[in-house]
Amino acid sequence: MADKEATVYIVDVGRSMGRKNQGRYQSDLEWAMLYVWDKITSTVATDRKTATLGVIALRTFETVNELAEEESFAHISVLQDIKQTLLPDLQHLRRLIRVSKFDDGDAISAIVLAIQAITKYCKKLKYRRKIVLITNGQGSLDTDDISEITSKIKEDNIELVILGVDFDDAEYGFKEEIKDSQKAKNEAVLKSLADSCDGVFGTIAQAIEELGMPRLKTTRPVNSYKGQLTLGDPEQYATAMSIDVERYPRTVIRRPASASQYVHRADLSNRRASISSSTTILPDIDGLEGESSVLSTNGLAAVRNARSYQVEDDTAPGGKRDVTRDELAKGYEYGRTAVHISESDESIANLETTAVLEIVGFIPWSNYDRYMSMSTSNVIIAQKTNSKAIIAMSSLVHALMELEDFAIGRLVPKANKQPVLVLLAPSIEVDYECLLDVQIPFAEDVRSYKFAPLDRVVTVSGKILKEHRNLPTEELGAAMSDYVDSLDLSTFGKDDDGFDPFASFPRLVLIRTRNPVEYMQMTDTFSSVLHRIDQAVRWRAVHPEEPIPPPYDILTKFSKIPDELEASSKSKLMKLMEAADVKKVPPKLRSRKRQRDRVAPLSGLDVSALLATSRSTSKISPDNPIPEFRQMLETTEDPNGIVDAASQLIGIIEKHIKDSFGDSNYERVIAEMTALREEMIEMEEPGLWNDWLKKLKENLRGDGLGAGRDELWWRIRKEKLGLVIKSEMQVSDIGNDEARQFLSR
Repeated sequence: MADKEATVYIVDVGRSMGRKNQGRYQSDLEWAMLYVWDKITSTVATDRKTATLGVIALRTFETVNELAEEESFAHISVLQDIKQTLLPDLQHLRRLIRVSKFDDGDAISAIVLAIQAITKYCKKLKYRRKIVLITNGQGSLDTDDISEITSKIKEDNIELVILGVDFDDAEYGFKEEIKDSQKAKNEAVLKSLADSCDGVFGTIAQAIEELGMPRLKTTRPVNSYKGQLTLGDPEQYATAMSIDVERYPRTVIRRPASASQYVHRADLSNRRASISSSTTILPDIDGLEGESSVLSTNGLAAVRNARSYQVEDDTAPGGKRDVTRDELAKGYEYGRTAVHISESDESIANLETTAVLEIVGFIPWSNYDRYMSMSTSNVIIAQKTNSKAIIAMSSLVHALMELEDFAIGRLVPKANKQPVLVLLAPSIEVDYECLLDVQIPFAEDVRSYKFAPLDRVVTVSGKILKEHRNLPTEELGAAMSDYVDSLDLSTFGKDDDGFDPFASFPRLVLIRTRNPVEYMQMTDTFSSVLHRIDQAVRWRAVHPEEPIPPPYDILTKFSKIPDELEASSKSKLMKLMEAADVKKVPPKLRSRKRQRDRVAPLSGLDVSALLATSRSTSKISPDNPIPEFRQMLETTEDPNGIVDAASQLIGIIEKHIKDSFGDSNYERVIAEMTALREEMIEMEEPGLWNDWLKKLKENLRGDGLGAGRDELWWRIRKEKLGLVIKSEMQVSDIGNDEARQFLSR
């Protein structure tokens, strides 16, 4: 279970925070709030009731706090008490946090109010307590009771974080050249306070820069198996091995947040909530008016999904009858039919098993192929409080390591679950010893395929050719090998001392002599989709109208070759292109004929156009119909020419059907029909095909094109030369059901 958290953000909104400094296009407050909004939205996204926060504004026009009567607490407003923050609260805070017209207000007094709020909310309970102060260091500070404040922060175990706008930070490498004397004095006081509380003091620039680093989610380990690891049958043999173990996930795919479906409702009132699983779709519980509720702000209502079941019934309206879920029965496909299995017989398909993890054999490391791994990995450790099991597990792990063997296990994680085979691999770490397991296939799970060899060509007569136009030459293989070596990332990075292999030798970029390290390490490689969606959702929650910023650099860093590496490997690439005889492919241009693509010659001289006659082809030959049909479509200038070309090919197809002795012309007819259908789709004339195909079906069934042509219609169905539907071409008026019924009869 995650720790309970209580965080108070103190935001300086004084008049000086509205200025734009250091060449930034944003004001100091807008810039600093990038950090605050990121932290708050991250807390909101967890949807945990125990992750609470409060917000205090410093140097405000009004004074809203419990100690408002005291002069030192003037111009400090509590915008939100400590509580779980939801999206309506976030939107409310966004409206309240604005630059004020005053510069009066004491940051030390604001810290006192934050301490009081945390003490009042957390009492003596176990909480992770934190105060974050965001300020530019302007204004006056009351340091009279700073020693008592320090003692209270330490006593309550509160983490104090002070981040300043343009604060000097030697470790980060920033120093404000022209600094106001009052700001410099306040910086020194705040730094001393943070150091005395063992807190954090720094510049907001570093904090904002680090926002791009994805935050990894800490998960609580949940065992998927807790029982015994056995070798042999302990119930029958005293020499059998039995170890109490626990199994936990080692790698699990973390998927991005999924989107739910909502509809915009204009009639939703501020006091009316829709039924939803999201905690943000709630009524206005805090009494906020106007836009405070998500329902009134976005007008969103959750969508309920309903599922209906229908069966074909000629007596029912529309030919289909609704049935309830209780009327459904299970059946297994058997050929073209289904075999019904009653509820009483369902136990046949469900094996009665007990939870177990037993070793069934051992194999050498060299006998295991990597493609056999079928699942994510898990870690198996001995029972944490069982010293006997820990010693036994250590003995097994060391034995497998010394013999360089893997163990094959049969795993049933829970009773009545299907058994699976797992590979158990030994792993010895500094802190623990364990077994790593992955699921491996049964015999039925393996797919074996035969592919043509890549290093030779086998002719029809069985002759083996080592040199062929489809085989790489030795020169090409060497060029490719050199190019791949020039793109080596395993030694391209910097070591712990910050050594850059290209910095010391700018001209000899291939020389690496000191501690080269891997460039793209697993710990620095993050899921771009997951964190990009998270970034976009959090940004949109606070800025509903502003454009979403570009992805963080860390997410796109490894999406392309580093510039230095690309430059150093360019010579190798040119040699590879020369050895492979790479030629530029002519670009495709958009033709005037219904947006068809045609290849533009690299020379600019269109030979086919020069050789073409001044007038387009007017007659399609039955001996060469498909090429001449397509050529006629290419050269026609009149839209009616499409109809003419299609009509000629249709006449040729029907003649071939009539003249066919048995099925002698069927293959030719199918090829001609395929060409006609493809061209009509490309020319956006599906009606010509659909109308003719309906007539063709009637003629084939009615012996209009000769007797006994049912086999041709069967072949047309087999090749799926059916009606053109809307999903293929928008201008078609044929639906899926109509096209399916047309081919089925």
